Amino acid sequence: MITMYGIPNCDTVKKARVWLDQHGVDYVFHDYKKAGADAGLLGQWIDEHGWETVLNRAGTTFKKLPDADKANIDKAKAIALMVAQPSMIKRPVLDLGERRLVGFKPDVYAAAFA
Repeated sequence: MITMYGIPNCDTVKKARVWLDQHGVDYVFHDYKKAGADAGLLGQWIDEHGWETVLNRAGTTFKKLPDADKANIDKAKAIALMVAQPSMIKRPVLDLGERRLVGFKPDVYAAAFA
């Protein structure tokens, strides 16, 4: 079962969902706002992609953090930040079972489902 993790009102998530629907891909949607973020899953994603990829440092939620919270980030601190504020997770994360795609690029999705 394919699972997409994200926030429904995120423009990038919307684009990814449209792409999946147009290509007939069945998936389950996990809404961070309603269901929260799982520290164990975040740890797995960081092991696979690095916290620098999984933690969305470009968003306003991260930018509004005090400087002390933005300093000395490691895996544990990144997980704590993302569990506390799921908006800081790069969106969407598409769990294909054997691997995850972080963010949305149509060409990457096309290659994954080729």
